[in-house]
Amino acid sequence: MFVRIVIVFLSLCPAFLFSQNKSKLKDAIQTLNADEAMKHAVWSVCVMPVKKDTILAEYNSTISLTPASTMKVATTGAALSLLGKDFRFETRIQYDGTYDSLSGVIHGNLYITGGGDPTLESEYFKKPDDTLTVVQRWAALLKAKGIKKITGAVIGDAGIFDYNMTPSEWVWGDLGNYYGAGACGLSYHDNKYTLYFKSGSNGSKTTITGVKPDIKDLQVVNMVTSAGSDDNAYIYGAPYSYYRIIQGTIPAGKTNYEVDGAIPDPALFCAGEMTNALNRAGINVTKKCNTVRELKESIAITKNDKHTLITNFSPPLDSIIHFTNLRSINLYAECILKYLSYKKSDLGTESEGTKIVTDYWKGRGVDVSGFFMTDGCGLARANVITTHTQTQILRLMANDKNYKVFYNSLPVAGKSGSLGGMCVGTFAENNLHAKSGYMNRARGYAGYVKNKKGETLCFSLLANNYDCTPTEMKKKLEKIMVALTE
Repeated sequence: MFVRIVIVFLSLCPAFLFSQNKSKLKDAIQTLNADEAMKHAVWSVCVMPVKKDTILAEYNSTISLTPASTMKVATTGAALSLLGKDFRFETRIQYDGTYDSLSGVIHGNLYITGGGDPTLESEYFKKPDDTLTVVQRWAALLKAKGIKKITGAVIGDAGIFDYNMTPSEWVWGDLGNYYGAGACGLSYHDNKYTLYFKSGSNGSKTTITGVKPDIKDLQVVNMVTSAGSDDNAYIYGAPYSYYRIIQGTIPAGKTNYEVDGAIPDPALFCAGEMTNALNRAGINVTKKCNTVRELKESIAITKNDKHTLITNFSPPLDSIIHFTNLRSINLYAECILKYLSYKKSDLGTESEGTKIVTDYWKGRGVDVSGFFMTDGCGLARANVITTHTQTQILRLMANDKNYKVFYNSLPVAGKSGSLGGMCVGTFAENNLHAKSGYMNRARGYAGYVKNKKGETLCFSLLANNYDCTPTEMKKKLEKIMVALTE
């Protein structure tokens, strides 16, 4: 007979709930609660079997906490079900005006009409034998069609999404950095550029030695000094602005040290790269590249019929979600979220996308009280979720037709991603699959593990506002996860 024991420790307000014989997990929770680093912290754990909607063990499971990147569990799980694992984004190369096939002249503009695809020229899908960029391949295809000249300009069209690329809840310190690259309807090169630094002795000024790819008109004020052993340099700047300030420190004695930033206007950058590729291929482009957004702002665009020359398909969604979760790519999660909105309302917005995801899980029976979603990737501190809600989502995914795809996208303890160095030498190694999340004073894990009886469990483990270093908190939560296997 299955017996559940509720133990209330009067010195602690929340209650522990454990099924019988969960003493190792209980001991691990008690140890963490007694830790001085948790004196001002709020943390929570919830464990459920994947085959039954029942709680095996929990602590504070109805408290709303900042999930950081574990939010991607809700976004990617919903997207797999709503779009299907075989879904592909489409990007179209189009023209307006007329095309004289005899002379090979397009009397009009060439458009790169974005379809929300975040993988165009992405490093995650770049093959070792790829010698051409995406725009170079497009240029070669157009040349093969006999096109020799474009009398207008190459125009980037990112209008499938709203032009506010970053959620209002993202903080200023994130926006200029690669992980704060916003969801553009026409993304390119992961919406990322790299600054290369040379650093001298501790305390000395650094020098920027290069930028790749070259971002036209980019102005960087370098205030970075040499100190420490980690990358603590942060780039400050707004979307569509080419003025950047970079502050902080990088290790001393480095050459070509890389710091990644967010491209200010991905659609314009893509249009510029396409213009260069066309000219190098012998297709003359008469006018300077532009974007539909800028033309609309100057009221210099009219609605003309467009004719499609090339349709570019992204890799399938299952591959994109694999990298979204394994490498925790914020850009991918945000583009997926906005595409869900576009599919419903013909415009990709953050607010509609988060509503669609929340309503999807609510419709499947998840308790969404205490769940407030403001982006798809978890970068916003305004995101909160309970471990109970997150564990319910994981349990439903375990019984979903897309479970294998979802499960395989999660980092594996002791093997891959952010969990590669965790749980080594324990029963959790190469067993526990979980999405991790981290931002300043917030860390968490959400995923699956098989216990020693061979039962698959799903769990969520979140901690906020601890008084120790991020690495120390990681080790404390690792002990909880190892105890789950018992």
